[in-house]
Amino acid sequence: MINVTKTFLPPLEEYNNILLRAWDKQWITNRGELVLELEAKLKAYLSVNNIIITNNGTVPLQIALKLLGNGGEIITTPFSYVATTAAIVWENCTPVFVDIHPEYLTIDETKIEVAITSKTTAILATHVFGNPCNLEAIEVIAKKHNLKVIYDAAHAFGVMYQNNSIFKFGDISTCSFHATKLFHTGEGGAMFANDEFLQHQLYYSHNFGHDGPLAFHGLGINGKMSELQAAMGLSILPYMETIVLERKKIIDYYNQKLDFSKLRTLKIRENTLWNYGYYPVIFNNEQELLTVEHALNEQQIFPRRYFYPSLNTIEYAKGKVMPISEKIASAILCLPLFVGLSESEIELICGIINRNVC
Repeated sequence: MINVTKTFLPPLEEYNNILLRAWDKQWITNRGELVLELEAKLKAYLSVNNIIITNNGTVPLQIALKLLGNGGEIITTPFSYVATTAAIVWENCTPVFVDIHPEYLTIDETKIEVAITSKTTAILATHVFGNPCNLEAIEVIAKKHNLKVIYDAAHAFGVMYQNNSIFKFGDISTCSFHATKLFHTGEGGAMFANDEFLQHQLYYSHNFGHDGPLAFHGLGINGKMSELQAAMGLSILPYMETIVLERKKIIDYYNQKLDFSKLRTLKIRENTLWNYGYYPVIFNNEQELLTVEHALNEQQIFPRRYFYPSLNTIEYAKGKVMPISEKIASAILCLPLFVGLSESEIELICGIINRNVC
């Protein structure tokens, strides 16, 4: 069976050796030495000044919206994982959808200003499949209208834009370290802010608001990562170069074998060092996708419909029609991509696709 992804796991002995440090101290949570070490190593690896790692990738979105959303309208993309929209609604804000660019698949920056009202407080945009939004244009719009910018960078671990970490853009960026991601801690995530005061707010917000054991800076929740999760991250981080190179090799092979006269894939934004996190293909229509998906499933190959449905169509989102997002969402399929996927398996996948598209 070939699934859309397979979690990369380090040698068990290496994970256990790191985990023993927590066992020896009998310190399993509340920002132990493994969490602190992982934060320090991630700052160096990602070339960022600030990072707070968390117990999952949704909590950073919720904290960012709690701090910057102020219960207002949040301009966002309909083409993302449901967590993006769900976090907006969960934090008592209102999602206002803006359609996407048909090639980059990120929010169409040329349509943002039309959606701004007196109730708009922030823009929450997703770097789709690790592909950066138009960062410069969004920054100009945000400054002009005095809006905050949050980037859902769940897929963007290690992505560089114009020689800078993708996490250095916007007021707050968030990332996911879920087991399906390029870098993972089983479950986990991170949040980033360049402004020191905002970074301080992020910190105490993920730790019950604490200012020491007996005092409080303000309101907070429990978003702390455990030592068990941090041990996984510390054991995987040394393999990141291998992971990225292997995935690039697989994507290069897909690019050679697929018939792009019949379908297309993601266009990566200029000046981007991409992370090879996903491999989406876009068919002509949903029926063609379903035909291909069925043919793959018959061979025990299971791609994934990221992202379907378009989030504006979800009942609680109450969104307007988004024709480009809805069309793309109905016709896009992410193909298997993980360390260990063989050339013969890729050839099998590509052969089935090429035979079943018109």
